[in-house]
Amino acid sequence: MTPDLADRRARLAVAALFFTNGALFANLIPRYPQIKADLGLSNAAYGLSVAAFPTGAIVAGLAAGVLIRRFGSATTAAAGTFLTAAGVLFAGLAPAAVVFAAALFLAGAMDAITDVAQNAHGLRVQRRYGRSILNSFHAIWSIGAVTGGAMAAAAVALDVPVGLHLAVSGALLVTVALVARQFCLPGPDEPESAERPAAGWSLPGARILLIMGALVLIAIGGTVVEDAGNSWAALYLSGSLHTAAAVAAWGYIALVGAQFVGRLIGDRLVDRFGQRTVARAGGVIVAAGMGLALAFPSVPGTILGFAAAGFGVATLVPAAMHEADQLPGLRPGTGLTVLSWLMRLGFLLSPPVVGAIADATSLRAGLLVVPAAGVLVVILAGVLRGTLVPPVRGLQPGSAQPDQRSLSGER
Repeated sequence: MTPDLADRRARLAVAALFFTNGALFANLIPRYPQIKADLGLSNAAYGLSVAAFPTGAIVAGLAAGVLIRRFGSATTAAAGTFLTAAGVLFAGLAPAAVVFAAALFLAGAMDAITDVAQNAHGLRVQRRYGRSILNSFHAIWSIGAVTGGAMAAAAVALDVPVGLHLAVSGALLVTVALVARQFCLPGPDEPESAERPAAGWSLPGARILLIMGALVLIAIGGTVVEDAGNSWAALYLSGSLHTAAAVAAWGYIALVGAQFVGRLIGDRLVDRFGQRTVARAGGVIVAAGMGLALAFPSVPGTILGFAAAGFGVATLVPAAMHEADQLPGLRPGTGLTVLSWLMRLGFLLSPPVVGAIADATSLRAGLLVVPAAGVLVVILAGVLRGTLVPPVRGLQPGSAQPDQRSLSGER
């Protein structure tokens, strides 16, 4: 199916929303050391304050589905961007630790809602295209994160005050999001394709729960691998393998860079081979790449192992989101909201789990969660469909019944 002008504009608009979402919080992270020093926070107080961000995301995440149905995914994403920017600015201007934590709680809550809403609209545009494009949006998010970090680094280098920096960057990114909102698809977020359930038809409740549980575990597998790169790659390379700090940074860089490449080519791979095959291959790459790196530890091998892990999980979260959004029997936005909410447990629980294993044995043993996540994905990938079902424009709920094979192993 050839997308029309409105579809192409909507795709660019969603890409802009993903970019701003990635860039907003990335503008704050490099400012953390200065904020910690200005507030005189101990390491413990700082850790508790920063934990307010994922806590806010988990607390508010389930509200996204309600807001999307009430206001639409595009409006919810744009409004969430504005409120995320406000939380980031308040965090930068906070006069005390409690205000800093409260601002991060607000930013995390709004970021979670924005994340669900922009993915919901991205999936809506994807259905109009009739082929996979969601991975490209997540690649744009990565570009936004790198851009936001670069903006913050430049502000620090130029000695720009925190408040001024975050006010200017926030205003710029919110303006981009508000302009993008005008080019999103109009109307409510209702079923637009044959993938959606017909009226009165649904899977048994228990089966929906089982499928949703598998999708959540696939998404958590992706987040666990990402967090391993964020939290432990540099520490493992510099501590356990005794490499220089400048070299140790390449573990994280390799993972993020390979993940970005995987997302750039992910849509073409999904269209050609199907989500199930791509996910299983990715799980094998994660398990084999990081497993070999841990079995035969070396600096080059470990960096390549983290790169393999990043490449392997590149399409997992978008694939799980797509499937959750298509579950029959659920109202628009519900499956995506629940999955996005629960998968954040991976970011919240992974660091203490790896840390506990590392304290009891070694960080090398703790990082075995990465190949274990790859194996888990290989086992559970059967819940992903083989190919995307092309949309049928103009299809109204109740006008056709989906092929039940598309919800089984015969997809």
